[in-house]
Amino acid sequence: MSFQFPALLRFAISLFAFFYAGSIYGEVTLPKVLDSHMVVQRDLPVHMWGWAAAGESVTVSFRGQDRTTAANDLGLWSVYMPPGAAGGPFQLTVKGNNTITLEDILVGDVWVAGGQSNMEFEMRKASTAAVDLPKAADDKIRLMIVKKEFSEFPKTDLDGTAWTASTPESAKEFSAVAWYFAQEIEQREHVPVGVIDSTWGGTVAEAWTSLTALGADPGLAPVFTARGHMTEREASASLEQKVRTRLIDEAKVQGKPAPKFAWHPVLNTWAPAQLFNAMIAPLTPFPIRGVIWYQGESNSALERYPTYERLFRTMIEDWRNQWSIGDFPFLYVQLANFKSTPAEEYFQIRESQRRTLELRNTGMAVTIDIGNPDDVHPTDKLTVGRRLALAARALSYGEQLEFSGPLYRQVTPEGSNLRVWFDHATSLEAKGGALTGFEVAGTDGQFAPADAKIDGSTVVLSSPSVVLPVAARYGWANSPECHLYNGAGLPASPFTSIK
Repeated sequence: MSFQFPALLRFAISLFAFFYAGSIYGEVTLPKVLDSHMVVQRDLPVHMWGWAAAGESVTVSFRGQDRTTAANDLGLWSVYMPPGAAGGPFQLTVKGNNTITLEDILVGDVWVAGGQSNMEFEMRKASTAAVDLPKAADDKIRLMIVKKEFSEFPKTDLDGTAWTASTPESAKEFSAVAWYFAQEIEQREHVPVGVIDSTWGGTVAEAWTSLTALGADPGLAPVFTARGHMTEREASASLEQKVRTRLIDEAKVQGKPAPKFAWHPVLNTWAPAQLFNAMIAPLTPFPIRGVIWYQGESNSALERYPTYERLFRTMIEDWRNQWSIGDFPFLYVQLANFKSTPAEEYFQIRESQRRTLELRNTGMAVTIDIGNPDDVHPTDKLTVGRRLALAARALSYGEQLEFSGPLYRQVTPEGSNLRVWFDHATSLEAKGGALTGFEVAGTDGQFAPADAKIDGSTVVLSSPSVVLPVAARYGWANSPECHLYNGAGLPASPFTSIK
């Protein structure tokens, strides 16, 4: 009988081996996020860290400044260099028993792009790729793609990652939304922009949230219950795989064609914290300007969406706590219009996303007008990136501009009518069609289509089938017809007045 180490012991041994790698070889090493061609965050201390022999003296030199420290008993060292303004390129050296020289470093703004497939969606697939990819060479935009990986425990380094300047070749596999966002920020703010693409299609928000944060909130217990059901499916899939392997081997021995089977993936990518541990935790010592995020489709199932608002808020606050640089801007994309299955309620996720704007320093790009009803992956990523950039320009860079479409504030009764009040509602208009998509309900909670009329910065609703309406909603479908915009040409977010 073979002996197997408990999971925690295996982790401790691997962590020990990682930390002491520098001690064994007597060389200074750096995490992969610290490399030539990177962008470091302006106006914040530049954090440099890594591994060396225990007690080894390490000196970092950058922009004419030197800082010296010593590796601790575990071989870990860390030093903060003075903050500075945007500029470069610079050289940085790390010297211990050996010397590491990093070249072509820019100082500017660093953004992390996270989420699932619509953020992962590569530039080469975008509808604008044929025009924009050949012009993607921009040395002031630096890109890094985090390799897909999951882990049961928080990792201290990434696997197989490198920074590169934006070129037609490097940009084609990069997130289209993130690339267009970076281009807009670089051109508008005139500073170098680095973007870290840490995405994985078809994943849930709980996989991107630390166990510490998930476990601290009893209200998020359903995510662990869901994981338990999935673990049962994984065990079943593992057993099925063993059976498949046996049947394939038997067919090979008998000289017969290998049987074909349906493939069932192992669902580690949906496990709580597994993607945070491998693809976010190693980045948290690296100072950033903010985050852009596009996710929610995988949380839209009937058994998952009720916890999404609480989960999404927890994830945002968790990332801010993990980075420890304050409430940095967290800008996200509201789900686009798509004719999903009845078992998925995109409109519920959109409402959760709208309500999450209550968190400080958050912004939302509404995309209800630019999706593809028949494809969950709409190819217009240019508009998405630019709408996220509008939020960044206003919230992070202080530009005086309209950055949001109309957002529901409240409803007030007026006899047999309801008046809906909006923020970001200058010059409301019905664009591209009649003002459809509004519904009202009485005290029985039964909604009926409403006649809608714009009145200044409000919309007045009425319905012959609802005598005394008390509630309103808009765009309450997976793929609704929505035509309400403000004067800046930005669409109104779907909403419901019922909490």
